[in-house]
Amino acid sequence: MADYALELQKALVAALKADADVSALVGGRVYDQPPTGATTPYIRIGGIVPRPVRAQASRAAILTYSVEVHSRPVTSGRVEATRIGGAVAEALNEREDAIASADLAVVQNHWITTTVERNSDGETYSAIVAFEALISG
Repeated sequence: MADYALELQKALVAALKADADVSALVGGRVYDQPPTGATTPYIRIGGIVPRPVRAQASRAAILTYSVEVHSRPVTSGRVEATRIGGAVAEALNEREDAIASADLAVVQNHWITTTVERNSDGETYSAIVAFEALISG
């Protein structure tokens, strides 16, 4: 199951970088782990939690995952984070083809929720966009 998480992580970075609407908002700043001092706004792949599907002779899994949006502008950070979060949801929701690969057979991929809030530093905003994917084994 750990391989599913790693494959999904790679597929998400590639899919978000390839999406025209996401790229228009963050450029190529989509990371697994952003570099120190990364320019905002940027997207970071958040947690990925795989759970096996208990079926006879199945290697399927359900993966719950998040995509994080980081924005700094104090005057419009919430708006920017919300817009980018919406673009992420549009790029991935029910877009199994966008994250499927030779190593990852995606049966379903659904947006669950988006949360936007001001961070504790009082200067930045984050949007957490949550999804659930069913991966066939």
